[in-house]
Amino acid sequence: MKTRLMIAVALFIAWSVSGQEYKVAKSSGRLEVYIGNVEIEGYNGNEIVFTSRDEKDDEDDRAKGLRSVNSSGLDDNTSLGINVTTKGETIEVRQLKKMNSPEIRIKVPKGVTIYYEHQSQYGGEVKFKNVEGEIEVSTHYNSLRFENITGPITAKAIYGSIDATFGDNIKGPISLVSVYGHVDIAIPAATKANLKLNTSYGEIFVSPEFKIEMEKQSEVVSYGDKINGKINGGGMAIDLTANYSKIYLRKK
Repeated sequence: MKTRLMIAVALFIAWSVSGQEYKVAKSSGRLEVYIGNVEIEGYNGNEIVFTSRDEKDDEDDRAKGLRSVNSSGLDDNTSLGINVTTKGETIEVRQLKKMNSPEIRIKVPKGVTIYYEHQSQYGGEVKFKNVEGEIEVSTHYNSLRFENITGPITAKAIYGSIDATFGDNIKGPISLVSVYGHVDIAIPAATKANLKLNTSYGEIFVSPEFKIEMEKQSEVVSYGDKINGKINGGGMAIDLTANYSKIYLRKK
């Protein structure tokens, strides 16, 4: 028991040291994020809160007392390895390193719309949790995970997969595209939607609870698969595409 307590205290201290916060008073407008490793969580508040998830050991002792600069002209104005700039109603968040992106957690008020973009291969999984505003994502190498979101959402990943679970107050339109990864989503059983499911070289799997009213195809698909139809009489647009992998549509 004593050993467990000591470990818990050590973990708490490590988190406290690395958990420095940077805040921006903003409860509406647009947040644009250009960071390779980030977790974005919606909450009931009036500030955008940035916290580092990096370990203390990742700090460069030689750099103490110096400031990081790069060719973009931006500096680390947060002490978290990122630059946060306000441009009218938009908050821009950019990493300073070209590689080894800092790991950042961002808490976002529910009235803020979110845009995320990352093109470098030096990135990891990007997570969105409890976000009730609009989300737009464009990434090359990041895998995307959405938990308890509402939409509307437009997300495209080239080499990463997309996993999403929607809340009960789901809103469209929803467009999720992965070129080389899978698209796996879970929606409430009562969702009224017009479906477009498309894969060029994969397969489509749908929960048996969803009875799809299939539309007649105007052309024969020679490979892959393409489904247009309605569930629960139709409604919001849900478009899912996995060109070289599989699509999974689940009941939440």
